[in-house]
Amino acid sequence: MTRAARGALAAWLAGAIGCAAVIARTDFSTDLSAFLPRSPSPAQQVLVEQLREGVVSRLILIAVEGEPPDRLAQISRRLAASLRASASFASVNNGEEAGFEKDRDLVWRHRYLLSPAVKAERFSAQGLRVSLDELLLQLASPAGVLLQRVSASDPGGELMRLLQQFAPQARPRSHGGVWLSRDGGRALLVAQTRASAADIDAQKQALGTIHDSFAQAAAGAEARLLVTGPGVFSVTSRERIRQDAWRLSLIATALIAAMLLALYRSVRVLGLGLLPVASGTLAGIAAVSLAFGSVHGITLAFGVTLICEGVDYAIYLFTQNAPGASAQTTFERIWPTLRLGMLSSICGFSAMLFSDFTGLAQLGLFSIAGLVVAAAVTRWILPALLPRGFAVTAVAAFAPQALALVRAAPRLRIPLLVLLAGAFAFLLVRPQPLWSGSLASLSPISPREQALDQQLRQDIGAPDVRYLVVVHAADEQAALRASEQAAAELHDSVAQGWLQGFDSPAAYLPSQATQRERQAALPAAETLRHNLRAAQKGLPFKPNAFEPFVRDVSAASSMPLLDRAGLQGTSLGLRLESLLVERPPGWAAMLPLRGVTNVEAIAGRIAGTSNSVLLDLRQQLDDLYRSYLREAVINSLLGAAAIVALLFASLRSPRRVFDVLAPLAAAAVVTCGLLVLAGIELSIFHLVGLVLVVAVGSNYSLFFDREAPSGQDRSRTIVSLLFASLTTVIGFGLLAFSKVPVLTAIGSTVGIGAALALVFAAIMSRQPEAEEAYARAS
Repeated sequence: MTRAARGALAAWLAGAIGCAAVIARTDFSTDLSAFLPRSPSPAQQVLVEQLREGVVSRLILIAVEGEPPDRLAQISRRLAASLRASASFASVNNGEEAGFEKDRDLVWRHRYLLSPAVKAERFSAQGLRVSLDELLLQLASPAGVLLQRVSASDPGGELMRLLQQFAPQARPRSHGGVWLSRDGGRALLVAQTRASAADIDAQKQALGTIHDSFAQAAAGAEARLLVTGPGVFSVTSRERIRQDAWRLSLIATALIAAMLLALYRSVRVLGLGLLPVASGTLAGIAAVSLAFGSVHGITLAFGVTLICEGVDYAIYLFTQNAPGASAQTTFERIWPTLRLGMLSSICGFSAMLFSDFTGLAQLGLFSIAGLVVAAAVTRWILPALLPRGFAVTAVAAFAPQALALVRAAPRLRIPLLVLLAGAFAFLLVRPQPLWSGSLASLSPISPREQALDQQLRQDIGAPDVRYLVVVHAADEQAALRASEQAAAELHDSVAQGWLQGFDSPAAYLPSQATQRERQAALPAAETLRHNLRAAQKGLPFKPNAFEPFVRDVSAASSMPLLDRAGLQGTSLGLRLESLLVERPPGWAAMLPLRGVTNVEAIAGRIAGTSNSVLLDLRQQLDDLYRSYLREAVINSLLGAAAIVALLFASLRSPRRVFDVLAPLAAAAVVTCGLLVLAGIELSIFHLVGLVLVVAVGSNYSLFFDREAPSGQDRSRTIVSLLFASLTTVIGFGLLAFSKVPVLTAIGSTVGIGAALALVFAAIMSRQPEAEEAYARAS
């Protein structure tokens, strides 16, 4: 080994150790903000906050079925009691009264500060008479037994009014004190996790608690557990992607390793062939960590597939090394072509590197760093470690058939032109857009799971927020006052029938100004007693029956105002935190709407309030995805332009540039046509796959364009391209069988595109003379 080789090996080892040290301190995140624009709009920021922190995102809907209603009710009570004892849940509701002591105690103590019905006229003699008449009617109703406990302290019914205000708007039927579905076949529960939906590990732990608690509650029964909700989908998606990627990667690795072992017939050479990929992966992770401070899970999952080109580098070197030739000499001969292919790939991946979306920028940097290091390892490390005189003897067995196919390929130019024209026309004239504009096309959740979620939401009456009023203000109190103004407009919209209802942070924490107004509306103790005596005339109440009411009103008139800290530890506090958030440079209050029937009319009413806007979250999500896709397409076109400029600068021949680019363009168009013809909606990950097709296929075109010094050199080149293409088709083709749409998109695109790129490069090749000469010599 020469001194230069030893130096290169030492540098490689030092770099690998350095990368490993960086990776050891790397934070691997799953935060959705990595796939937000780096400078998001306020609407986009609110959207992601709702996905991560909103009340709806924390709900887990639970159903138990498979037993008679009485048995289901018993299991529901046991399951709810077990979950309420867990620290993973802020609240668990199954229709029982248990489990809400903290909320009820807080509402009871602060009812005169929280109730919007507290006005001065309510405590006049006439107002109290109306309240007492209503109380008599309620005491005579079936709920009278419950009211007797609080009527002396709360004859106006503020507690019941608030409990109804905070309760779910739509409730299932009740059986045995718990919720059952309309047909009585399922017991229903709603659990609200303390952790946000973005904390997938905590959501997974909460799901584990639900399953363990159900196993104990339903011991000896034939009951079945059903769970759904955003947190369930997050955990399911991550596990599904992880399992599919791991399983299919293992299969692909085993198949590729077996194929290369049969080709190389050396375990040592096989290990050396995987060295560029391992080195590129380490470098890619370390580069992203240093540049962004963390590595997103999607970057790690899909970035590894983007540097599979590193496997091809070793195949080109090993397969094209002639018997008795020096590996260093061989690499120096093929290096100009490999270097140009690598630079073309970098131009393509730069389309992602300069993206405004952090997630795509990470993918771009990962791929570029991985390719550069993989090429460097192949250039300076592998020739020094390759056994002296090594050559792939299997080339002689494959060369005649491969060359025969290459010689015959140009006869298919006219059929190829017809196919290309047909694919282009098909894509051009179809009425639907080429690219899907909906993020739902990427959902890993099956239609059956989505149908279950919709069914349980209808049974339970759980919110499915689409429309949201957002109010921006300078500070917390200003946000609460503004949300109260917006709520007044929304109450009018409810009266008009434009929506069924809404939620507001001011319902759980009124502004201090509103609380002071309510305190000012409370009369002094003697005034209240005088008004009560006048209101009680002719009614069957004892003279001092409502003295507890007088004491409570007197205490409320001077009690400290309720603040955010006072709501801590209650489910009301958790709702407030999700609806009222501090975000530089101020605060945002969010009011989710239910049952919207007239969006335009509501938006018009809201437009009259200061700093308020009505958002359609579904539309915002699709708009975000479309902007994401639009930018990716533009950057890809810029990357393609950079590849064209690079080829013109390197090849200095318009004809040769056309020969290199034509197979890649044809492969991209035909691949898109085949996918669309199969009924597949093209997404942004299909676009990523097309970028990878160009990256891998550029090597095929460049090697076909390169003039071979001899027929034998040409035969080794053709065989190396064949096996490089096979590794790509195997590695990515298996992903096409995944049940995860993202993996399927990348796998199907690259698997089809890489194979077509090789075939089209052979068909359009202008170098048949060497193949003919070698065939005659053979």
